[in-house]
Amino acid sequence: MTAYLLAGGGTAGHVNPLLALADRIRAVEPEAEIAVLGTREGLEARLVPERGYELRTIERLPFPRRPSRYALGFPRRYLRAVAEVRELIRDRGVDVVVGFGGYASAPAYRAAKREGVPYVIHEANALPGLANRLGARGTPWVAVTFAGTPIRGTGGEARTTGMPLRAEIAGLDRAALRDEARRHFGLDPARRTLLVTGGSLGARAINRGIAGSAAELVSAGAQVLHIWGGLTEIEDPGVAGYTVLPYCDRMDLAFAAADLVVSRAGSATVSEIAGLGVPAVFVPYATGNGEQRRNAAGVVEAGGALLVDDAELTPQWVRGTLIPLLLDDARLAEMSERARSAGALDGTERLHELVREALADR
Repeated sequence: MTAYLLAGGGTAGHVNPLLALADRIRAVEPEAEIAVLGTREGLEARLVPERGYELRTIERLPFPRRPSRYALGFPRRYLRAVAEVRELIRDRGVDVVVGFGGYASAPAYRAAKREGVPYVIHEANALPGLANRLGARGTPWVAVTFAGTPIRGTGGEARTTGMPLRAEIAGLDRAALRDEARRHFGLDPARRTLLVTGGSLGARAINRGIAGSAAELVSAGAQVLHIWGGLTEIEDPGVAGYTVLPYCDRMDLAFAAADLVVSRAGSATVSEIAGLGVPAVFVPYATGNGEQRRNAAGVVEAGGALLVDDAELTPQWVRGTLIPLLLDDARLAEMSERARSAGALDGTERLHELVREALADR
């Protein structure tokens, strides 16, 4: 029996691939023991127990970026977190640690190293985070979602596994479910459908840029499913055929319903959309380190998606670019094939294979 410790959390981009791997392990190794290491503040605090996994928490410890009172106390608190994880590894007889970045991963990597337990890193984004960059210096077992991600393990280049995806996404038959999916959201099964989403947190630029052209989109013959996200202002344009939802817990059906998607370019979102072959317009998050633009680069270069900045989401752009694309059957079909060629749906299986290699090489 193998005991796994999966570490990561904070955002859906860390939690969802972790849970995808956990589900894969549970499916093919039903005797395995799986524990998840996270924080009390991240999404994992809700999502992990809901999925039926044990969650162990440590203190949320962002790396200090500048001198401060917090920075002075950071080394002591970090070492305490490492000690807690080392005790967990010993008590549970953990055989391998798999980390996905985020606040819980850095102490998990250090603890595994100290305990002589192999650890595997999965980097979701095209620009790696600090915890994974530092952790990669101590392990040969490093996986990335996107080829060319600048991170290396002790054994050399990272292995491109793709993104671990939820089973309901990886096994989705969009064509077979299209009519059912549209009816699920109260849409017309026969009508051209645009999906708009800014992710779980929403995106003001997308919300306002697309909703402002609601009447024009509908009058062109389309219907819109707009998932607004976690932003407080819900500005339903009140146009028949333009459906606004604050949240969506069936993104598999949303993707099945869509002929075209307008979306942020988080790594999981890009991976799901490309793997499923959904034509897309990606609107990368404008702040941060530019990782979303890099996340989308591969599928954009393949011709499966367009890249548009926040400032370009104007009524003129909707009228001159988005609507003609949405109504162009031939171009959408070509983009679908090109997107699928740049994506993959087997990232969960490929990461699991790497983890088993790390176990075999102990």
